[in-house]
Amino acid sequence: MKDTLSLTRRRMLAASAGFTSLATLNLGEAQAAPVRGGKMIYARYADSLELDPVWTDANVDIWISSSIYETLLFPTADGLGVLPGLATKWAYSDGGKLLSLTLRPGVKFSDGAAMTAEDVKFSLDRARHPKNGAWNEMLGSIDSVEIASAEIVLLKLKRPDPTLLPALAMFNTGILPKAKYEATPGADDHAKAKAFAEKTLGTGPFMMTAWTRGQKMIFKRNPHYWGKDKDGVALPYLDEIEFQIIPDDATRMLKLKAGEVHGSEFIPFSRVKEMQADANLRMELWPSTAVSYVVLMCKETLKGGAKNPLADKKVRQALNYAVNKDAIITITTQGLGKPLQSFMSSVTPLNILGGPVYKYDPAKAKALLAEAGFAGGFEAKCMILAGNQNHTNDLTAIQQMLGQVGVKLTLEQLDNPSKTARYRAEDFQMNRGGWTDDIADPSEIASYFAYSPTVNNLHSGWKSDKVNDLFMQSQAENDITKRRAMYKEMQTIYIDEAPIIFLYETPYPVCWRKNVKGFVQIPLGNNFFEGAYVDKA
Repeated sequence: MKDTLSLTRRRMLAASAGFTSLATLNLGEAQAAPVRGGKMIYARYADSLELDPVWTDANVDIWISSSIYETLLFPTADGLGVLPGLATKWAYSDGGKLLSLTLRPGVKFSDGAAMTAEDVKFSLDRARHPKNGAWNEMLGSIDSVEIASAEIVLLKLKRPDPTLLPALAMFNTGILPKAKYEATPGADDHAKAKAFAEKTLGTGPFMMTAWTRGQKMIFKRNPHYWGKDKDGVALPYLDEIEFQIIPDDATRMLKLKAGEVHGSEFIPFSRVKEMQADANLRMELWPSTAVSYVVLMCKETLKGGAKNPLADKKVRQALNYAVNKDAIITITTQGLGKPLQSFMSSVTPLNILGGPVYKYDPAKAKALLAEAGFAGGFEAKCMILAGNQNHTNDLTAIQQMLGQVGVKLTLEQLDNPSKTARYRAEDFQMNRGGWTDDIADPSEIASYFAYSPTVNNLHSGWKSDKVNDLFMQSQAENDITKRRAMYKEMQTIYIDEAPIIFLYETPYPVCWRKNVKGFVQIPLGNNFFEGAYVDKA
């Protein structure tokens, strides 16, 4: 039988090289033959930080990592389910406490070495190690990973886990070559990961061959890639992708219009209509789980020792009431966004969907500030990404709105590495943040935003023992009604505590020259280039 599983990541647009969802693929529809070979230049707003599946928590790494590293299962086109990946079959037994995975035959790493069950066991054990990265809890239900044969890996579980299959399609479970990784120098796993990420080695459609930090990355075609298109043609089509790092939005747009790059991510929403009107371009708005917010430091004192007004819940609530989300959505997204109803996107499973939170009420904001002892206001600082028009639009509007209730806000414009370093070091008072899900389950975002042991709740220092307990209970609860109730209580507590300013959710804005086809971005954010090509016509 023809292996249609290789279509699982080329599936959103029928007009893009003939790929779409497996459920809706029209096999009878005539499509132009994709062009094989050549080079694509893609403009990114920021450079990757560390291209390792386990240690990263940044979209600049995650969104392109699937071009290098692959997982046992792949996410579906809508981001809500899973499909076969490096494992072709899976089955539960022993009351849901044993998961058997059948490995895809003939898979090779980009150096030509065969992927083995040992590589799979090593990668999963590394990903679930309690001292490795931010995401080990996603595999916390696994008691042991065992090799039954060259083709079958067994996951023995401590308990049935409703989140495990989606977790096996999450970036942190990417399969690495055990021998090559272990031979990499480094005093501990993180040190090894940093060294290995400079010369990546995975089973994905591309391999990184050069990386000039802050300037560009070169991905070349993996000659050993297992995937084929619907006609049996080996993927990827492109020989090479050059990722140019261009932090300034205006510069990226100029280069795209001039034809110096083939495509660009993160088109400012204020310029979407302009790009749509350009006959040489194709503006794409991909369905997403992207949420935008401002993280509020909740510790009593800031990094330098100064007393922090945001430690008071009433102050955090006041800031939320002082911000007119509808106005910001109009200003920044040109009406393409919608207000948050929780810390999760509205399409994330188990969102309470109770309507927009903290409707604009400056009078209530002033009253809460007075109750907290700040009737005369106070001064605060917020980090934003330099050159990012969306960040600038959001925070200049918020700056004016907070000023009306007595809060004087200073904006700190930083490059992405500096901003990320300070964020992770918890050296900030406010930080403009963004998130996309990487898993077809609410557990990932809840673990990052609300469950404090992961990353101290967005590095904000906020903590709720009740939320922590509810999260751990939800990880072991297979009854969807009970699990929904747990998530409702978690979200209700979180909204009341307001460790963030809730802003909006938006689609992914990507723009291309008209002759580029086949790129896919799914709601989880993953960028898929193996079906992309540049039409010479």
